[in-house]
Amino acid sequence: MTDGWNWRRPPTAPASGAPGPASPPPDSPWWSDAAADPWRDPYAPSAVVLPPPPPTGGPVLDRVPDPDAPRRSLTPILLICLVTALLAGGLGGTLGFVFAVRGGLAQGAGTQLGAGTQRVPESAQRAPESLAGVAERVLPSVVTVRVTGAIGSGFVVSTDGYVITNDHVVEDADDDVLSVSFSDGSTASARVVGRDPESDIAVIKVAKSGLTPVELGDSDAIAVGDPVLAFGSPLALVNTVTYGIVSAVDRTIEAGDPGGTTRYYAAIQTDAAVNQGNSGGPLVNAGGQVIGVNSVIRSVGGADTEAGNIGLAFAIPINQAKRVAQDIIDTGKARRTVIGAEVVTGETAGGARLRAVEPAGPASTAGLKSGDVITKLDGHIVEDGTDLIALVRKHAPGSVVAVEYRRGTRAANASVTLAADTN
Repeated sequence: MTDGWNWRRPPTAPASGAPGPASPPPDSPWWSDAAADPWRDPYAPSAVVLPPPPPTGGPVLDRVPDPDAPRRSLTPILLICLVTALLAGGLGGTLGFVFAVRGGLAQGAGTQLGAGTQRVPESAQRAPESLAGVAERVLPSVVTVRVTGAIGSGFVVSTDGYVITNDHVVEDADDDVLSVSFSDGSTASARVVGRDPESDIAVIKVAKSGLTPVELGDSDAIAVGDPVLAFGSPLALVNTVTYGIVSAVDRTIEAGDPGGTTRYYAAIQTDAAVNQGNSGGPLVNAGGQVIGVNSVIRSVGGADTEAGNIGLAFAIPINQAKRVAQDIIDTGKARRTVIGAEVVTGETAGGARLRAVEPAGPASTAGLKSGDVITKLDGHIVEDGTDLIALVRKHAPGSVVAVEYRRGTRAANASVTLAADTN
């Protein structure tokens, strides 16, 4: 039975002795009559067709690792890393110890005290106008005056070695035993140029040039409450600086040893700590200018040699000290300012009573008479004779001062031109 699509040639018996197509086994997946396939050329040679190889020079495919291949051990790599780390740590520790020893940090137990060096903060950098800046600027001009058995202070006022100090600091000095020392520890011999016992000002000359003088201020421009620094060598403690304020101005002081010269001051009062050895040292304002010469302290009980500071110190105004020092340098002697009258001391009369008036003297020329009581001088209240003497000596000869006085029950005013003592 045939159709148009599945034609099969009827099987024919092969010729005798000639091979013929063999029948496929029954379980073959091929057509059982493949040998009789009309589309197959039974005489065509058989061939195995393989895909063509990739063209030469093309991309090389990554090699797929074999998951069953044995893996390389990481132990040698870990050992190398461990040995390297130990060597680096040992070298770093050794270098750190060496640097610490050289820096002084490995002394004792090797503990570093405090933080490492850092940049100084701006708040700790002393400005020239600060108190620390003023002290740094003034100290090189302050000297310690050494006399046999005593010590005092002074300050340089000229590059060629003139020094101002107190008269009572050098009153027992000889040229052979007088010396000064500076803030840097250097020393030099000195000689007394001149003294004025009544004003307690003296000038000495140091055998050294190229010195740094202080800047002199205006003692008439100060006010109560102004900050001040006191420089000197209290109790032989050289290069000491103390701080305080102006407690009062024109505080009249009478000082001096019994039987010796009586000294009168219209002083600057301050609460800066001043003690034995500060005498002659400078009192400086906040601008670094000298406004006074530390001279006297008040103490409670005890002898003067045992006195200690209780917050009451007095300085000679620099305007007065400068004038006296200039007279000493120029002429060898200081001029003393007088009003031309003798006053009663130790009396409380609500003013300074004139005991006698010199003919043709300043007071007489102004119309004052014996018995008049001066109550004010240049605006300052006068309570007794000490006040009048101290306030008069504060001014320079030739100064014109306003005077208020009382004559009996009548008050009057006068202008007095002060003069220099001719004695």
